[in-house]
Amino acid sequence: MAETNRSNSDEVPKKSKYEMAEGGLPIPAYIVNASKRVYTIDMIIQKVIDSEKQYDLSKIVSAYELAESYHHDQKRESGEPYISHPIAVAYILLELGMDTDTVCAALLHDVVEDTDCTLEQLHKKFGIDVTMLVNGVTKLGAVEIFTKDEQKAENIRKILLAMSEDIRVIIIKLADRLHNMRTLNFCRDDKRRTIARETMNIYAPIAHRLGIRSIKDELEDLSFFYLDPFAHEEIEQQMAMRRDSREALVESIKDKIAERLAKEFDPAPNVSGRVKSIYGIYKKVYRDGKDIDEIYDRYAVRVIVNTVNECYNVLGIIHDMFKPIPNRFKDYISTPKANMYQSLHTTVIGREGIPFEVQIRTWDMHRLAEFGIAAHWKYKEGVKSSAKDDKRLAWIRQIIENQKESNDVEEIVRAIKSDLSPEDVFAFTPKGDMITLPVGATVIDFAYAIHTEVGHRMCGAKVNKKMVSYDHVISTGEIIEILTSNVPGHGPNRSWLNIAKTNEAKSKIRSWFKKERREENIFEGRAALEREFRKHMIRVPEDELEEFLRLDMKRHNCETLDDFFAAIGYGGVQLSKLMQRLKDSYNKKYGEKAEEQDEQSLIKPVKSSSGVVVDGINDCVIKFAQCCNPLPGDDIIGFITRGHGVSVHKSDCANYVNQVSKGENLDRWVKVVWEKGSGKSSNTYFKTTLDIVAVDRIGLLADVSSALAMINVFIYESTSRELKNGNALMSITVSIAGMEQLKNVISKLQKIKNVISVERSGK
Repeated sequence: MAETNRSNSDEVPKKSKYEMAEGGLPIPAYIVNASKRVYTIDMIIQKVIDSEKQYDLSKIVSAYELAESYHHDQKRESGEPYISHPIAVAYILLELGMDTDTVCAALLHDVVEDTDCTLEQLHKKFGIDVTMLVNGVTKLGAVEIFTKDEQKAENIRKILLAMSEDIRVIIIKLADRLHNMRTLNFCRDDKRRTIARETMNIYAPIAHRLGIRSIKDELEDLSFFYLDPFAHEEIEQQMAMRRDSREALVESIKDKIAERLAKEFDPAPNVSGRVKSIYGIYKKVYRDGKDIDEIYDRYAVRVIVNTVNECYNVLGIIHDMFKPIPNRFKDYISTPKANMYQSLHTTVIGREGIPFEVQIRTWDMHRLAEFGIAAHWKYKEGVKSSAKDDKRLAWIRQIIENQKESNDVEEIVRAIKSDLSPEDVFAFTPKGDMITLPVGATVIDFAYAIHTEVGHRMCGAKVNKKMVSYDHVISTGEIIEILTSNVPGHGPNRSWLNIAKTNEAKSKIRSWFKKERREENIFEGRAALEREFRKHMIRVPEDELEEFLRLDMKRHNCETLDDFFAAIGYGGVQLSKLMQRLKDSYNKKYGEKAEEQDEQSLIKPVKSSSGVVVDGINDCVIKFAQCCNPLPGDDIIGFITRGHGVSVHKSDCANYVNQVSKGENLDRWVKVVWEKGSGKSSNTYFKTTLDIVAVDRIGLLADVSSALAMINVFIYESTSRELKNGNALMSITVSIAGMEQLKNVISKLQKIKNVISVERSGK
């Protein structure tokens, strides 16, 4: 699919109108030259003839003729005939060695989306495979309730679904995106940045996951230029200043290595130089805070041999010739990357005192490194790869599986971006099994990557035999042991959703809460919605609430209000994304009534859910201060806030005592009392924090969680730390109906083995 606009043939072509980068910087010559290269059908035919593969040339020519007939009156923003774009996409795919049907689909990939050609016509003329591939890369039609961003996210989701059936869909899309990026200088600057950002966030990471390095590097470099042309120019200038010396250095090192290896191997290994991509250098200079001279792998020599044994033999010779830098050796042969990349990497220092990287691999590894999954077609005949039978594509199925119950398309695209992170860490179980996770992943992500039940039953973690907190960020090479609880009913904590990095872990946590804690979810969800409504001054009558939320309920497949509240409670609905639209809908529907009712709460949570009467008035907005978390039975005082009702504090709260002693805001403190019967209703709950001091031991958290679960007490969050005397201090925030239940909870906790004390915190 092309990202450029079409124009009728009688319009004046837009020549070099946009050939200037942001800020007036000139576009580099290599980008301009690539954008002006025109592809023709003769080039396609010659490429097919020169190829060692067997192609059905007549079928390819027929696909071109049909595409040309439908696109004949369309032009690109460059002024070139539009047909040059699908020809260019087809040529890129021929360079990757893709098969006849893929090349045909590339030539036809825009005819269904942008002309009146139908899938039925393609099926009749070219068969099911070509039709399926074209359909896979064709954008969805407009959907009434979708925003532009949501539409884009749904298109990406559709491509992923198509990928799960045939990986050739995304390879076509990558070639399509690559040519659009090469010609992006003919677009407006705002459009350039939008397309470049999407390419950097989604398509370059997909190319990385598929192992197609050449496309990944070019997409990143082009995107980087349009997103930050000033930084791009600075890196180019620094590299240009060192170009002559760099090229001389690399040639000298290559000659030395080739001469030595020729004496040791027959036939002699292939030795070549490699220059790190501009964006690759930028990431290390700006993201990692390094000077360009500290980037060891900007100079690299690649050695290609015939067998794995020869790889390690070459490594020994390299370390004999040059001094290796400690901790700069990576063995991706024994532990391949997630995209199955394999190679030995070592950084050494030559006699000139300049460090450089040496990559050592076999020819099979090299082909896979350059062409990734496309190597199936380039070097094998008649191979049709599917995500169903290739473990390298398991991540596609995982993304789809994790998102199958989600209807929040923004969440879907965010999850895709996260799971396609090109940076990975590698950690190990105590048995030596390697787990690959994105940078920033925590031990919670590690637990769920092992198995769903391991994650659900997790009660602690050890890294390199030392206990760590749940938010410990994993580093490559760590050995991680997940401690689990066998207590019935033990499960994850809601706070884990904010700690977990991977979409897989978050999806499994949400799924657990959805299945195991429906009543809790309904309670939490309704409370969260009421808080947001108060914050945005939305006062919808209770009997009109379901109708007011009907559109959002439909979008999230919720049949009842309780279903919708539950979805909010377990995290399936993100309120932050709904509130602006709900506020606009509220203002539009209620208009002047909204202003008249501003001082009233027509969803009346106050008397029924707060249980507090303000100086004889029981119909005003109430919130409970988090600094002291008052409970029914406590002496309380109220503080009139600006725009958020009355905040209720304990009368011995430090904030209240401090302000009164200083004579501050005395006119804003008001008398409040608990409503009769507060704390006895099972439908009214309050947050309170308990501090538990205990002898530190394995399973303490699990025992505390189990004890609270047995008496149906919900845990909002928990933290723990080791004290200097060897004991542990655990702070847990729980849901309590009143003082009577609080006494029961404290009594239960005090009976747990090794617990020294349990006290109510002021926080």
